[in-house]
Amino acid sequence: MIDYSSVLNRRIQDVPPSGIRKFFDILEDMPDAISLGIGEPDFITPWHIRNAGIRSLEKGYTKYTPNRGLSELRRQISRYMQRRFHLSYDPDEQVVVTVGGSEGLDLVLRCTIEPGDEVIIPTPSFVCYGPLSSMSLGTPVYVETKVENEFRLTAEELKAAITPRTKILVLPYPCNPTGGIMGRSDLEAIAEVLEGTNILVVSDEIYAELTYGDEPHVSIAQIPGMYDRTVVVNGFSKAYSMTGWRMGYLCGPRELVGQMLKLHQYGIMSAPTMSQYAAIEAMQYGDEDIAAMRAEYDGRRRFLLDGFRTIGLECFEPKGAFYMFPCIRSTGLDSDAFCTEFLKAKELAVIPGSAFGPGGEGFVRACYAASIQDLAEALNRLEDFIKHR
Repeated sequence: MIDYSSVLNRRIQDVPPSGIRKFFDILEDMPDAISLGIGEPDFITPWHIRNAGIRSLEKGYTKYTPNRGLSELRRQISRYMQRRFHLSYDPDEQVVVTVGGSEGLDLVLRCTIEPGDEVIIPTPSFVCYGPLSSMSLGTPVYVETKVENEFRLTAEELKAAITPRTKILVLPYPCNPTGGIMGRSDLEAIAEVLEGTNILVVSDEIYAELTYGDEPHVSIAQIPGMYDRTVVVNGFSKAYSMTGWRMGYLCGPRELVGQMLKLHQYGIMSAPTMSQYAAIEAMQYGDEDIAAMRAEYDGRRRFLLDGFRTIGLECFEPKGAFYMFPCIRSTGLDSDAFCTEFLKAKELAVIPGSAFGPGGEGFVRACYAASIQDLAEALNRLEDFIKHR
């Protein structure tokens, strides 16, 4: 009998499973439940984008593409970054098409971290950054952001976390799960702290197109002095509702991207061909789709925020992504117990804030990528749960 614990990588064994998954497992036995848990657009990929993928199959485009991705797609990504953020990236040397934004994050961390390097991760934030850092033999350093700062990373918090071993700062904004954003002045303060260091920035901008209000998303790579130390990771999942197509990309200094390409070559070969043709269509003709979906999300955002406040749950106004992060401390339950009881009693799923790292306890994540009808029903069930538990 094989002793599997002795043959498995110890780092992998020590990484806990995602705190999100158990709620999805419970949901499998609740076919009529409403889920505000999964972070996925509820829109179908726009038809013209789906049709581009279909046409690629009809034309027999089923072979490998270049490792970096189709040249036309890389050109479209480069043009997008220029027109949207005024950032110039050479499509032949500074862009790699990846299997979702998740692969892009993995590439950056694995290609830069050496054993013992520290990775600063603002939390609450998406669940993958810490485990990916640990599996790359790095040490996650969690910086707890505060609701009174709308979950922004402050310059003071960053400065206090930096040590001689700090290698990378992860900037996950707009943020999953809080919906928090970083404005230009916030990023300028971060840049000032990093000036004169050798610290790299991994800027996860998968929700860049889903920002609300008067100020559009600003990439930290736009801030003076940050372009040469920043790798921007983005993708098609959220903005174009293309989660299942598994399309992402990274852009950065050629000296870094060239090394990441090697890992991508050996580990993945190339992103799915059909998906790349669909992504070309999305980049060229998808701006109106983004605008329409963003407007719909914005209406839901305001509806749910008003609903939480009417019920009596404190919630700051999130201005990015499609998540609310209300405080549930007034119920007397911790976030895991709240979500478990709520799901079993009312067949409605939200995710405990504790699943997203330090600072998340006492909050829950509710995703408003759902219909107004489902959101209204969710609020009714939530109010009844709080009144009668």
